Amino acid sequence: MKNIRDFDIENKKVLVRCDFNVPLDDDGKISDDFRIQKSLSTIRHLVSKKAKIILMSHLGDPDGNRVAMLKLDKVRDRLSELLGASVARADDCIGPEVKKQISQLKQGDVLLLENLRFHKEEQENNLEFAKELSELGEIYINDAFSDSHRTHASIVGIPQYLPHGMGLLLEKEVKNLGKILGDPEKPIVVLVGGVKVATKSAFIDKISNIADTILVSGLIQKEILDKKIQFTHPEKIMGPQDNLDEQDISGATIAIFKEKISAAKTVVWNGPFGKFEENEYKKGTLAIAKAIIESGAFSVVGGGETIEFLRQEGMLDKFSHVSTGGGAMLDYLSDGQLPGLDALSN
Repeated sequence: MKNIRDFDIENKKVLVRCDFNVPLDDDGKISDDFRIQKSLSTIRHLVSKKAKIILMSHLGDPDGNRVAMLKLDKVRDRLSELLGASVARADDCIGPEVKKQISQLKQGDVLLLENLRFHKEEQENNLEFAKELSELGEIYINDAFSDSHRTHASIVGIPQYLPHGMGLLLEKEVKNLGKILGDPEKPIVVLVGGVKVATKSAFIDKISNIADTILVSGLIQKEILDKKIQFTHPEKIMGPQDNLDEQDISGATIAIFKEKISAAKTVVWNGPFGKFEENEYKKGTLAIAKAIIESGAFSVVGGGETIEFLRQEGMLDKFSHVSTGGGAMLDYLSDGQLPGLDALSN
């Protein structure tokens, strides 16, 4: 699979799929620019190599409609601040006006296309839409790991029409997550918090083939019991033994979890272990975070809520790898494949 360094990109129109799907507050302002920051290394590389840079992303789920709050104006503004350079913005992601703007780009210029999901064809993986997008560039770079579990036009369609490769962020994600699937140091402890066991049970079952212990939150443990979900290695799965409806895990559960974490050489964590938004219920999640850091293990963390919590606590840089993906991270660790990566392999 090629990466961005394998291409001669000087004076070339490089079409980059980023993930700028950032959380917005009630006023439509960006409340966390983590994903924008993570995209900077690829963009700066392209600027330094004198490419003509065309960025594309989605924001929210406008369902094929133009929704004012989901326009990428604020993303452009924040990206400009972080880059310390002007970023132009298109009013659409396809069409003659967009092509005209691109034709006027100079080496090192950056243009951000409008929200891909303003066109329903993006999520439908419409190949005509993908082809129209592909005509905007000469090289396609996927740097959106967190969207690469989706079979959308900008992820799996465009590579059918352009030379393609990984961006620096995508490459970093695959390298770090690959350590867990390749030859990880043992013991491996996996922590799965939050809710929605339906979307996490497949991951729990598959990761149990390599993990030594899987620690789950009370709400997930409750769903497992209520729905009588069966696992290949149930003996590896541990959760709170009582008070499964509580907003936090108990001191006794924290002690057991900390003991398992302290012995780990590799730790994977996705999802909080309490209602951390309220200070009185963040004790368990905070104790888990501290235990992982103190263990000195190779640690990978992902998922929007988990990252939000760690950022609030000033702990993000204490982990070996912070993934931009939640669902994509779980999907990749389940079987080492993602539709977006498969598309780049062809």
